[in-house]
Amino acid sequence: MKNPFFSIGLLLLSGLLFSPACSIKKIAMNQVANALTGPSSSTVFSGDDDPDLVGDALPFAIKMYESLMVANPGHSGLRLRTGSLYIMYANAFLQSPALMLPASEFKLQEFNYQRAKKLYLRGRDIILSALEHKYPGFKQNLQKKLYTQALAATNKKDVPLLYWAGAGWLGAYAIDPFDMDLGMTLPAAAALMNRVLELEANYSGGAIHEFYILYYGSLPDYMGGSLQKAREHFEKAIAVSAGKSSTPYIALATTVSVKEQNLGEFRSLLKQALAIDPDSDPENRLLNILNRRKALWLSEHADDFFLETETTDSENKE
Repeated sequence: MKNPFFSIGLLLLSGLLFSPACSIKKIAMNQVANALTGPSSSTVFSGDDDPDLVGDALPFAIKMYESLMVANPGHSGLRLRTGSLYIMYANAFLQSPALMLPASEFKLQEFNYQRAKKLYLRGRDIILSALEHKYPGFKQNLQKKLYTQALAATNKKDVPLLYWAGAGWLGAYAIDPFDMDLGMTLPAAAALMNRVLELEANYSGGAIHEFYILYYGSLPDYMGGSLQKAREHFEKAIAVSAGKSSTPYIALATTVSVKEQNLGEFRSLLKQALAIDPDSDPENRLLNILNRRKALWLSEHADDFFLETETTDSENKE
């Protein structure tokens, strides 16, 4: 009796032997893309303990991913990784360092802010193109403010795409809140994040709640800002992350505490952020190390954000 598995094997072999070279190349490209976008590959960056090493390496890595993406445009994982790396780089290695530049470096600060804004939007657009590829008409529906129609077919597998597109969107606006054209599109970004919240409320250890601290805490009331909602998401972020992430503390301090001119809370939140051991969460070690740098700088420059630091300091000394 003929072995059926032998027949199947012959069919597969003949398919490989007589398939066009481009098909073999495509298979190889997909294998490489899958390997480079798997869950473990992201910790090469996020788990590192040397921010300067990662900052120097990221531009090359981003362009490598982008080259693969151009060669394999249908690979959603490549679009997600390329877009999210642009957004991470803009935040961690352009916007945050620019904030900490001295006043004498104003021109360099503004240059880096504008670079960050462009990269935020580049990352956002790459990820939106992945959603458009999966759901034709997605971007047009967003532009027409048909958010329910745009997002109806999305599912839990799309959560990372939705999250990073929204994060890049808000990141760009946070740098340039006087860009009224961009500000008019923010409801679309909010719609993406609301969908993330619906599909996976505790996504990425509370990252969605960290986003909403910044979103509600930074926007004015007439654009949907709410200090109360920011505080509610702060509590949720702390609970979900089990206190291992320093991001919620810094997010609340730099938005709500500053808006309310609550210096005591500002310092208390930064102190709690600095108390977190980066090694307590190995997969996010890099973020907590970067947050430590930022928290130290904020602590030393409170007078840049508060009107009464000198009075309060003298009263504390007495």
